[in-house]
Amino acid sequence: MEKIASFQVNHLVLEPGIYVSRKDRFGNVTLTTFDLRMTTPNKEPVMNTAEVHTIEHLGATYLRNHAEWKDRTVYFGPMGCRTGFYLILEGDLESEDIVGLMKDLFVFIRDFEGEVPGAAARDCGNYLDMNLNMAHWYAKKYLCVLENIDGRHLHYQGD
Repeated sequence: MEKIASFQVNHLVLEPGIYVSRKDRFGNVTLTTFDLRMTTPNKEPVMNTAEVHTIEHLGATYLRNHAEWKDRTVYFGPMGCRTGFYLILEGDLESEDIVGLMKDLFVFIRDFEGEVPGAAARDCGNYLDMNLNMAHWYAKKYLCVLENIDGRHLHYQGD
């Protein structure tokens, strides 16, 4: 079997950033999958499931309520390796196209207070596994990357 695209990325040189993971075309529709890498693979500890779960709930809620992007948001969810998230948006997009959106999203997560949307037994299969304080911490950390982002952190680097 062929190695899938995400396993062909050199994780030895990958750093936090926003990367186009893939583009899929279905007739006239293009879906762009973004790699929102929040930690350095194999060098930093991975995020625990509670903060990942919290970021997922807040991120999905924010994006699906965003005036401009709600109808173009297909998916927002964690990577299995717990080093970041995948975001799938409708459109033939580049990383540069969503830097502002990601800044706004992670400011929202950093500053969010109150009950996490969907964190109830009726709404979620694992509603007790949440950590808002650590979600704030990771959002603040990722915002430092986003505030100073450059081409090296918007496009995958080779070997």
